[in-house]
Amino acid sequence: MAGDRRQGMNDVETFITRWTAREGGAERANYQMFLAELCDVIGVKRPDPAGADRDFNDYVFERAVRPRESEGGTAPKRIDLYKKGCFILEAKQSRLPGQKNAIPGQLSMLSEEPETLGRRSVAKGWDVMMQNARRQAETYVFLLDASHPAPPFLITCDVGNALELFADFSGTGRAYGQFPDRKGFRIYLEDLRDPEIRQRLATIWTDPKSLDPARESARVTREIAKRLAEVSKALEAGHSAEDVAHFLMRCIFTMFAEDVDLLPKGAFTQLLADCVESPEAFVPLVEELWAKMDEPERGKRFFSAFRTHLRHFNGNLFKDARAFPLGREEIGELLAAARARWTEVDPAIFGTLLEQALDRTERKRLGAHYTPRAYVQRLVDVTVMEPLREDWRRALTRAEAAKEDGEEKKAAEIVRRFHHQLCTTRVLDPACGTGNFLYVSLELIKRLEGEVLETLARLGATESLGLERETVDPHQFLGLELNPRAAAIAELVVWIGYLQQHYRTRDGHPAEPILKAFRNINFGRHEGYDAVLTWDGYPLPKVEERDGKRVEDYPNLRRPIWPEAEFIVGNPPFIGKGEPMRCALGEDYLRNLWQVHKHINESADFVMFWWDRAAEILQSGKSVLRRFGFVTTNSITQLFNRRVIEGRINGNSKASIVFAVGDHPWTKATHDAASVRIAMTVAAVAKEGVLLEIQHESGVDTDSPNIVFKYFHGKINQDLTFGVDITKTTKLRANIGLSNNGMLLAGRGFVLSRSQAEQFSGMEEHFVRRYMNGRELISGKSSRFVIDLFNLSDAEVRSAAPKLYQHLLGAVKPIRAQNNRAAYRDRWWIFAEPRREFRPALNGLQSYIATTETSKHRHFQLVPGDVVPDHMVVAFAFSDAYFLSILSSSYHVGWALRAGGWLGVGNDPRYSKSRCFDPFPFPDPSESVREKLRLVGEELDATRKRVLAEHSDLTLTGGSTTSWKS
Repeated sequence: MAGDRRQGMNDVETFITRWTAREGGAERANYQMFLAELCDVIGVKRPDPAGADRDFNDYVFERAVRPRESEGGTAPKRIDLYKKGCFILEAKQSRLPGQKNAIPGQLSMLSEEPETLGRRSVAKGWDVMMQNARRQAETYVFLLDASHPAPPFLITCDVGNALELFADFSGTGRAYGQFPDRKGFRIYLEDLRDPEIRQRLATIWTDPKSLDPARESARVTREIAKRLAEVSKALEAGHSAEDVAHFLMRCIFTMFAEDVDLLPKGAFTQLLADCVESPEAFVPLVEELWAKMDEPERGKRFFSAFRTHLRHFNGNLFKDARAFPLGREEIGELLAAARARWTEVDPAIFGTLLEQALDRTERKRLGAHYTPRAYVQRLVDVTVMEPLREDWRRALTRAEAAKEDGEEKKAAEIVRRFHHQLCTTRVLDPACGTGNFLYVSLELIKRLEGEVLETLARLGATESLGLERETVDPHQFLGLELNPRAAAIAELVVWIGYLQQHYRTRDGHPAEPILKAFRNINFGRHEGYDAVLTWDGYPLPKVEERDGKRVEDYPNLRRPIWPEAEFIVGNPPFIGKGEPMRCALGEDYLRNLWQVHKHINESADFVMFWWDRAAEILQSGKSVLRRFGFVTTNSITQLFNRRVIEGRINGNSKASIVFAVGDHPWTKATHDAASVRIAMTVAAVAKEGVLLEIQHESGVDTDSPNIVFKYFHGKINQDLTFGVDITKTTKLRANIGLSNNGMLLAGRGFVLSRSQAEQFSGMEEHFVRRYMNGRELISGKSSRFVIDLFNLSDAEVRSAAPKLYQHLLGAVKPIRAQNNRAAYRDRWWIFAEPRREFRPALNGLQSYIATTETSKHRHFQLVPGDVVPDHMVVAFAFSDAYFLSILSSSYHVGWALRAGGWLGVGNDPRYSKSRCFDPFPFPDPSESVREKLRLVGEELDATRKRVLAEHSDLTLTGGSTTSWKS
C-alpha cells in the first residue's frame, strides 16, 4: 500500500511538472491530452471514443448538442468533455500576453511568471476566458437531450493551471454556484498533491450527487433536533412553551458560536461536560455567560470560566437571558448536541425540525415531515437568483469592456455598484414559517456575493477597502408569520445561516455586535402577524352592547401592510377551501376575509389570497417588486383558483407567469405524514417563460429526492400548460344539460345497507333506490341503497313514508341542523344537492354513462337507469353505446386529461364536466359509422363487466378490491 501511495504521488508530481512547464499550443491541441492524463491522476476511467450515434455518447470528448431553433443555424455545438449525470466541462488554455499563441483579448495575470502556473498566488489577473467558459457550459445544460438530466457539476478548466467547480444539486440546471464555496472552488494543479482534492474530483466523475452537502446536513440536523426534543420534553412540566423555546434557542446559538470561533473553541462544550458532573452549576454559569455576551462594555465582558473577554453579541437574543435547572441526563443531551458539527447544520430544514422539537403534538413526527431543501431552492433559484444573475452577467460584460479599454478603476467600480445592489436587495416571505425560504435566499445571494468579491480580488481590489462595511446580511430578508414561536425561530435560522455563509465567503469575523436587532421578521414585533387580514385592535374584535346583546365588531377591516421588497417568495398555508377553511379559520374570520377580498371568489383556496396580493403589488406602477414565486397546491390549475390568476394576469397585463411546475411532490412523508402534490408559479413583467414537466421522480420520501424534468420554453397558459390555451374554450350549447355530478347527500343517514333497505316495504319501497359511489363504480359491485325523497314536502313525507321519515329524523336531521346553509338545514330530508336541473335528462333512460370524478385511470361505463349516482360520480345522459365509444376514445380521454385538473395524494386526474365535457365537440358521423361505434361500445362495456363478474378480487382499473381505500 505504501508503494502504491508513493507511485501515486510520483504520478501527480510528473503530471504537475509536465503541464506547468508547457507554454502550450492551441487549446484544441492540448486539452484532451491534459484531461485524459488528469483522469489517470485521480484514478478514474478515461473518456470513451465518440460514436456516430449521439444517443450513446454519454462520456466523451466533443459531445455534440443541437442549438435551439431560436438561435438560428443547425450546426451542432460541442461540449469539450461530457459525462451524463455528472458534469459538463469546458476547457481553455491561458498564455501570458505577448507570448506565442497568446489568446487575443486575454487579460494580464498580475504578478505571475511562467514558473508560477499551477500554483496559488495572492493576486490573480482577471481571466475573461474562464468567465466565458462558465457561461458556455451553462448554455449547454439546456441543449442536452430531454433524456439527459441537468448534470450536478460544471467544470471550467484552464489547461495547465486550474480547474473551477460549480454545482447545482436542485436538478434544474439554473443555479450553479461555486463548489464547495468561494475559498475552495478553484483547484490549482499544485492542489492535486492533496489526496482529498483528488478524491473530490474522482467523486465528481463517479458519484457526484454524493457530494450534495444537504445529505450530511439533513442527518446532522435531525440528530440535533432529537436531542433538543428530549430537553424540551423535560422542561415543559414546569415552564411555559415560549420560555422553553427561547432558552433552547439561546443554547443553540451558543453551540454554533463556539463552532465558528465566536466563542473560544470547545469552551462551551467543556462547560456542559463539567455541568454533567455538577448540575447545580449549570444555571449560574450559563446565565453569567449569556449576560457577558450581551454586555456592551468590553471591560465587563471577561468571563472567568473561559478566561477571556467575550465578543459582544447583542441582538436581543441574550437580553435578560434566563437558564433553567436541568438534570444530568438533559445536560448530557445538550452536550451531545454541542459536540455536533454546527457548521454543517442545514438551516433550510433546521427551523422546521426545531419547531417540531418544541411542540409536543408535532414531536412524535420529528424529522418525518419537512420540505426537502432542494424543493425550496428550486423556487428561490427562479424567483430571486435568476434576475440577479442576469444583472451580474450584464455588469460583468460592462466591466470586461472597461478592462479591455484599459479602465481598470471603472471596471472595479461597475463591480462595486453591483455589490451594492446585492447588499440592498430585499426578499420577503409573507408566510415565512421558520424561515426556510428566507435562509435559502440568503445563502444563494451570499454565494453570488462570493463570486462578486472574487472578481474584485482578481481586479486587484482587497476586502479591506470598505467592503467589510457593506455585506449581504439578515436585514434584507423579511418575513411575516402568524405563529410567534415560528417567527422567533425564523430570526434565529436567518442569523445562523448568515454567519455560516459569512465564513464561507469572507475571512475574519463580522463586526460587533455580532447580532443586530434588524426587525426583519414581523417588523420586529414579538407577536404574530396576519399577512392577509387585519383590523383596528387586531387580533381581538371590538365588543359592544347592542339591544342588550354582546356584539363583536371588526373596525376598519383591511389588507395588512407588506414590507417593500424586490422579490417575494414562499409557501402560504395549505388549508384548502370550503369546509377545511371554515374549520381552521372560523366563520367570522372567513366572512371578514371575503369582505376585504370581494374580487376573489369564495371557492378559491386560501393560498390564492397571497398570490393575488403579490400580483397586485407587481402590477402597481410604483412598486419595486421584480418577481414573486409561490408554492401552492396543484389545484391552482382548477377553475376557481385559475380565476384569481386570470383576474391579475390577462391579455392586457404586462405581467405573466414566467416559470411553472404544475405538478411537483412536496413534503417528505412517512406513514403518518401524507405526501402532497404542489405547483410552483413565478410571475414577472414578461411575456414568456419556462414550464417544467416531471419525467421521472424517485426517492421523494428521502432526504435526497431525484426529479428529472422536461423543459418547454414559451408562453405559459393560465392553467400551467404549454401550447394551445384550452382555458379559452367555451361550453357548447349542444352539450348543455347532458352531464352533471351525481347527488350530494350531506348526510350518511340517507344510505342504507341491503338489510336496512329490506325493512321498508309497500309505498315506501318506491323511495328506496340503488346507490353507487366512485369506489363501487370501479369495482362493479354495489349493494347499497339510498333514500330519495326529491320534490316531497315535509308533510308529504310524513304521510307517504312515515318509517323513512322517522329514520331520517334521527339519522340526518341532527347533522343538517348544524349546517351553515339555510336550505340544507330547512330541507333536511332531501339531498343537499338533488340536481334539480339534471334529473329530467336521466328520467326514462334504461341506462346512462358514468365515470368517477377523480381516478388514476379514466374509464366510462353504462349504469342502470334506476341507480342514483354519488356526487363523486359524473353522469352522462346517454343510453346509446355509441356515446360510450366516443367518451372512451383516445381523443376524448386525452382531452379530459389535458383539460381536467389533478387531485389527491396520488395526483389522480380529475374529470371536471365544465372543462372536460361542456366544451367537447362530439363528431357527427354517418349512421353506418355510428352503428360500428355502437357495437364497439357495447362490446367494451360487456367485456369489462364479464371480467369483473368472473374475478371478484379485481376492479375496473385492475387493482384488488381488498386493497381499496375509500
